[in-house]
Amino acid sequence: MDVSNAFLHGHLEEQVFCQQPTGFIDSTHPDHVYLLSRSLYGLKQRKYAHELLDRAGMLNCKPAATPVDTKSKLSATDDSLATDASFYRSIAGALQYLTLTRPELQYAVQQVCLHMHAPRDPHWAAAKRILRYIRGTMDFGLSLHASTATDIIAYSDADWAGCPDTRRSTSGYCVYFGPSLISWSSKRQPTVSRSSAEAEYRAVANAVAEVSWLRQLLVELSCPVAKATVVYCDNVSAVYLSANPIWFLTASN
Repeated sequence: MDVSNAFLHGHLEEQVFCQQPTGFIDSTHPDHVYLLSRSLYGLKQRKYAHELLDRAGMLNCKPAATPVDTKSKLSATDDSLATDASFYRSIAGALQYLTLTRPELQYAVQQVCLHMHAPRDPHWAAAKRILRYIRGTMDFGLSLHASTATDIIAYSDADWAGCPDTRRSTSGYCVYFGPSLISWSSKRQPTVSRSSAEAEYRAVANAVAEVSWLRQLLVELSCPVAKATVVYCDNVSAVYLSANPIWFLTASN
């Protein structure tokens, strides 16, 4: 991808010929929507995943059903330091590229990348758990469905005080454009939230910020979204706070 599009970010004197990509915007269409092929597009990185497993020496490992153990939280002080920190950083960095088409790995990879400066044995065990999961899901990828729908729907969530060291929460969201997933994130919040409502509200705010940027981008691409974007959150207090911030101040007092 970088090789094919590198000329877009540089000043060239040569004449460059480009082929019109699938999914271009047709301004003559009455609804100004993306015209996608009738077929189903799948974005996969099977070859990259295979090479990553081979580099880690886990090409023949036993597959895992999930990429992360939800019962335990990684700490910066658990156990002893990993024997080969540089190898850990290499694998963790490589896993980040795999999340480009594997959104279900985002949270797990984010957790192991938090400890790249001083990886310990439990962190390496978590990284190997991700690799075991990849071993059993080599054909997984991101599917883009042909559709004329232009509505945007977002889902947000937060892990309140999930970090055992800093007690900071982790925000997560995913955004759909029609039936296709186009944006996702799992990121530690910059400050400590004093309640689950506050943590969830920050997650909603992150999702809304991403949606606002996407809507503006679609306007610039001559594909404005007419419908209001719905953002889902599973915390009642955060929903009330989003609708009426005064309610939160009254409830806190």
